[in-house]
Amino acid sequence: MKPGRYMIICALLLVASLTAFGQQPQPLAGKTTDEAGRARLDELRAAGFEALYNLDYEGARRQFKEIVRLFPEHPAGPQFLAATLWTQTLNESRRLQSSLYSSESFYNSKSEDAVDPRTVEQFRELTRQAAQLAKARLKTNPRDVEALYFLGATEGLKAAFAAAVQRSFMSALRDGSSSVDRHREVIKLDPTYRDAELTIGLYDYVAGTLPLPIKLLASIGGVRGSKKRGLLTLERVAKEGRFARDDAKSLLLVLYKREKRYGDSLAISRELGAKYPRNYLYKLETADALLAQAGLDRQAGNSAAAASAEREALSTYEALLQDRSVREVAARSLDLIHFRYGDALFTAGRFDIAAKEFLAATAVNGGEPTLATLARLRAAQSLDLAGKRNEALIQYRSVLQRPAVENSHEEAKRGLREPYKIKNEKSTSE
Repeated sequence: MKPGRYMIICALLLVASLTAFGQQPQPLAGKTTDEAGRARLDELRAAGFEALYNLDYEGARRQFKEIVRLFPEHPAGPQFLAATLWTQTLNESRRLQSSLYSSESFYNSKSEDAVDPRTVEQFRELTRQAAQLAKARLKTNPRDVEALYFLGATEGLKAAFAAAVQRSFMSALRDGSSSVDRHREVIKLDPTYRDAELTIGLYDYVAGTLPLPIKLLASIGGVRGSKKRGLLTLERVAKEGRFARDDAKSLLLVLYKREKRYGDSLAISRELGAKYPRNYLYKLETADALLAQAGLDRQAGNSAAAASAEREALSTYEALLQDRSVREVAARSLDLIHFRYGDALFTAGRFDIAAKEFLAATAVNGGEPTLATLARLRAAQSLDLAGKRNEALIQYRSVLQRPAVENSHEEAKRGLREPYKIKNEKSTSE
């Protein structure tokens, strides 16, 4: 089976894009069962994930390293540190927004933006430590629910890293399947352990979305799922989970959009955006949901509602670019904001302005090279649609002077042969 066939599964593994698979500890075993120990670990956990959700990686690391120091026999510390490293790596490669995974080319292409081997090695070492600590506790007590939970959480994190960072889809599927098995065992041992249902609900949803031929083959191997059951499970975690509520909401944010439930997705992105004001990604998701809703309203003939949603989406991008807190936390990530703003303007048919935003993405100091290449390509296409062919040709040529990213060279060569056109749509430039 080609990597592209795994798109749905791997894309949904990545929705921790907004979180860190924040599996957090239940009451601890052994030396840390005293109230003071539990309270201290919970305090550090809460502070660490508050920082992580707000994209403050160093702040998160300080808290999680303290967990390692105070509770060296618990898998929480290294697992949280691995989650922090993974999330930061995604952010630096601009792969943290879910909409960037919507293209089949992401899963079929060979990545040119290789991850620093030191990062990969550090991640492997941290997940190895977390898994070893969890397995050591399970040797002492095979029914240690918390240890089993953390072992599954670590495998889930490895799956997400393999898919999103290394694009190793087979490894992602193996670890993801093992993670689900561990968490199903957790539920057998403790049916009230809601946080473990996060991976189970996601698995049910994914298995339920497989194309019928693949679903039939999968069922022979015992793989069965249900989109409805998966969504209900995730909604239960979002309401009743102890520590994974925001993780479940972040998953639902993406799945609701996939189900065209844009209003529900919008409500969650607004809620989490308000809760974590320094996380610009939730605001990007808000704008993305608004644009999707605008498209749905336009198809339904409700032009007034479509125009209102579109205006709000565009104003969201403008506000982000003016937000000082965003510049403090993610100055280098302004390229992603400009890129997504360009996409929104492109969708709205404002091609001339869209080209300016795409080019602004390429000019951000410290911007990500892969995104800069894609931005140049999108700028060229926008300029073509705006009737500025000579300017478009300059950008197509600049794409070919850079390393190939996804299908950028093929698209640039096509653009040099003939002006870009939107297929099956009427295009109007401003």
